[in-house]
Amino acid sequence: MRWFPRTLAGQVAALALAVVGVVVVAGSVLAAVDARVDGDRAARDEVTAVAVSLAQAPSTVSALTSPDPSAILQPVTERILGMVAAGITQRSLTSTWRGELPRIAVTALAALLTAAAGVWWIRRRLLRQTGGLAPDDLRLMYDHHDAVLRAVGEGLIVVSDGRPALVNAEAQRLLGIGTDTPAGELPDFLTRGDGVSDELHAEGGRVLLVSRSPVSGRRGSSVVTIRDRTELAEAMGELDSMTRFAEALRSQAHESANRLHTLVALVEMGRPEEAVRLATTELELSQHLIDQMAQAVAEPALVALLLGKSAQAAERGIAFSLTEDSQVSDEATQILSSREMITAVGNLVDNALDACDPNDPWVEVGVVGDHEALEIVVADSGPGMGGDLFRRATARGYSTKSGGDGAGRGLGLALVSQVVSRHHGTLTAENTYGSVVTVRIRVAQSPSGEVR
Repeated sequence: MRWFPRTLAGQVAALALAVVGVVVVAGSVLAAVDARVDGDRAARDEVTAVAVSLAQAPSTVSALTSPDPSAILQPVTERILGMVAAGITQRSLTSTWRGELPRIAVTALAALLTAAAGVWWIRRRLLRQTGGLAPDDLRLMYDHHDAVLRAVGEGLIVVSDGRPALVNAEAQRLLGIGTDTPAGELPDFLTRGDGVSDELHAEGGRVLLVSRSPVSGRRGSSVVTIRDRTELAEAMGELDSMTRFAEALRSQAHESANRLHTLVALVEMGRPEEAVRLATTELELSQHLIDQMAQAVAEPALVALLLGKSAQAAERGIAFSLTEDSQVSDEATQILSSREMITAVGNLVDNALDACDPNDPWVEVGVVGDHEALEIVVADSGPGMGGDLFRRATARGYSTKSGGDGAGRGLGLALVSQVVSRHHGTLTAENTYGSVVTVRIRVAQSPSGEVR
């Protein structure tokens, strides 16, 4: 079969040309046969017409009905000066239909040339569209393509003209979309045409890492890959909180050692009263903060987090306080788990510590929760963020700090946003007595609760 074209375009062109050739040849043969049949039929009709006209002549009819037809017809026959004969020979008929053959041949040749030109154009178009691949190659590519889509662990979306042309199972799980999803319901990062790599987005209660590569020469077309970093981001947030807590404890230990050396030195200098006064003052301040948090917050993990943040704030010279109306019961864990509370409160406090005004640094935390509702309010002395900037921060992990939008940065509000979205709560920001960020979650709240 080496003589047979290898590519799909060549095979389609060869088959189409063969079919056209058979049709043209068959049509030419039928045209020739039809010409001969038409010639015979015309000659037969002409001879029959002459015979009928002679038979129906009045003189012939009256003679044939008389007793002696010859007596009437013979004188008529003798007055005729010649003989009239009507007839067509077989040879003349043959020459007539054979004369049609050149015209049939020219018509057939023109049809073949036209068909060949059309087939060549089709072949060229198919070559361009299939890349010169053979049918077996196309089938193999499709099988491998289908296997890759099923085996790949990350979401994959092929966007064509602003619409998803292909969505694998992982992308459907992460985004809840398909190829029939209306354009208005698609995430905005799918319809953008610029290329990005590992861009953070919060979508559908998840933290996603999105990479987008535009298709060369096709406007509005791109390949988008999506990785789920929700659990990793939460774990990173908790690890960051615990790391800062450990650093605060080490700093406190170092500070305690310095105070102990100071106390020992005061005693050795014969000034025990001042040593006692210094020790009791520090102890009273620390114990008051511990007692306040322990009485207001029943969740031990949240108490430890707040104590760690207060130590971290003290190390950085930031005034840290818990509002007097803060009260969190054990039943609040029915709304948010301990892990989710740490994620929400820890990230909000971290953002506040980084954003407060260095000339007047303070952070205030208020947490009120029971079995019906939970409210977290974190305020600081910073300038805060406007509505658009806050939406960007919650939607994409945007950061106003250096390295914003980079790996490991700007995840705080995105993590808080996905926790709030998961429980159909609200996340709002406003500038009143300071920059105030509020989380509200109610058990009976409608799933239509928005994240603003």
